[in-house]
Amino acid sequence: MQSSQQQIISFVNDRLRNQTAVWLCTILKTWGSSPRPVGAMMACTMEGELIGSISGGCIEEDFLEQLRDGSLKRKYADDKKPFLVKYGETEAEQARLKLPCGGQLHVLLEYIEATALNERIFSRLSTDLANHTKVARILCLDTGEISADDYSSEDAVVIKNNKLIHSLSPMYRLLLLGAGDVAKYVAEMALALEYDVILCDPRPKYLDNWHVNGVEITSRLPDDVVREGFNNPYSGIIALAHDPRVDDMALMEALKTDAFYVGAMGSERTSAARRTRLPELGLTNEQIELLHAPIGLQIKSKTPAEIAISIMAEVTSVRNSVNLN
Repeated sequence: MQSSQQQIISFVNDRLRNQTAVWLCTILKTWGSSPRPVGAMMACTMEGELIGSISGGCIEEDFLEQLRDGSLKRKYADDKKPFLVKYGETEAEQARLKLPCGGQLHVLLEYIEATALNERIFSRLSTDLANHTKVARILCLDTGEISADDYSSEDAVVIKNNKLIHSLSPMYRLLLLGAGDVAKYVAEMALALEYDVILCDPRPKYLDNWHVNGVEITSRLPDDVVREGFNNPYSGIIALAHDPRVDDMALMEALKTDAFYVGAMGSERTSAARRTRLPELGLTNEQIELLHAPIGLQIKSKTPAEIAISIMAEVTSVRNSVNLN
């Protein structure tokens, strides 16, 4: 799987490699109700092949109409550099575009030609995101020249010295331990939230009847899986086996990594017993304090689905509060 940003960057990269120019639209500012956040993108070829979204569909339709009638190309031809389009400045335009009440968007439009330099830049952006490395797309607003850097900001979009710095985030990944009903619901919700999900359970036959479309499953030892693929800030590890042989094996590695979230399912009593065991596995008190246990928001959940909701709500809360820069 790829995040929406990765999909768009990969789309642009592929089209440039095939000598096809691309329009790239990026939201710079929003006011009032906006269906998409600052930094959201949409890409489109001259033939109307489109990926991504900058609204609920109304602005996309307006963009495609301007693409068909040639007005976009004429605007670009004036000075051959990126230009800003302001949507929803009047009540009449808000009604025409079906924008929410008071909603306004400032969208930057770039015409990206299939040059060797642009191909190299988008190849690097695509590769860095695939390698779970945060990267920024740098755009000179005066010339339209694009570059890439490992610079990143807490803000998705920053403009300084007449340069646009657009921070791009790679796909987040979740490792689920234990092939049970809770893991099925967590996996389904995580996929909907654009996580790449892997389910690990080394116990014989536990994986025989466990399947969720889009989830990779493995019977390898959990500590090896954590060590090799879940040791960066874009990774989360969730222990759901309720079996120390599985959960503790993963946790002894997970709590040593830079993972943004590490949690383990269990009652207060089970969690206390786990914290007593973990020092025996070589973990320090500071590392153990990183563990979320009992897992999830306390919503008095009882069923597997409700437990999964509480888990993913906590994961989302932690992810949104972590500064990766």
